[in-house]
Amino acid sequence: MQGYESFKQKVLNKTGIDLSLYKEKQMKRRLSSLAKRNGFEDFESYYKGIVANKELFEEFVNYMTINVSEFYRNPEQWKVLQDDVIPKLLSKKKQLRVWSAACSTGEEPYSMVMLLSNFMPLDQIKVYATDLDEQAIEKAKRGQYTEKSLKNLPKNFIRDYFDKKGGIYEIRETIKKRVEFKRHNLLSDRYIDRCDLIICRNVLIYFTEEAKSEIYTKFSKSLEKEGYLFVGSTEQIIMPSKYNLKAQKTFFYGRVE
Repeated sequence: MQGYESFKQKVLNKTGIDLSLYKEKQMKRRLSSLAKRNGFEDFESYYKGIVANKELFEEFVNYMTINVSEFYRNPEQWKVLQDDVIPKLLSKKKQLRVWSAACSTGEEPYSMVMLLSNFMPLDQIKVYATDLDEQAIEKAKRGQYTEKSLKNLPKNFIRDYFDKKGGIYEIRETIKKRVEFKRHNLLSDRYIDRCDLIICRNVLIYFTEEAKSEIYTKFSKSLEKEGYLFVGSTEQIIMPSKYNLKAQKTFFYGRVE
């Protein structure tokens, strides 16, 4: 499809989303497919369409942010979080400042609240959760999920923190109110500071190396000394020392001075 360069600039001007910081081949292919599916033959006409039609625009943002999530994704890594990372953090302070970045539809921050409930009362837990996609955030706030998305979640969490309504599992208010959701652009917005733990998984694989470097630098600055960054299974950080980070466990990086 023609007109991608002009499309990127127009999207940046309208939304603040810089598509040039995403891997171009992957993103252009995804958006070309989406545009054609909606009957557009080039990016110029597609841009006019998403400006004129709110539903098309919301679909565009949702598709671009690639919302794929589940509770306790890669459960062996959540076991490391439970058995090693959280106890180490709690050995230094009683309450933790946790940020789930690019949280998609909420499975990750809710998983984090449930995990922390093994260590402290719910009313002492707060998790900040952010995503670029407002539709995903609204879905996260509703807290309604299919059985499939809960397949890795410990059974006691399903029993204690969900109500089943037909084929849908709705997360209880006791968990919902421990998460503060907010729209956030990793490429342009101010980062949450003084974090003990930042979770950002399976998102940065879509960004250019330059954008990833900038994001890792900002994450590092957002961490407390000896705080942790938890990344996805395909996102091993090359030369973490560049960002004042050190590999602690597989997919876990600690801030160092």
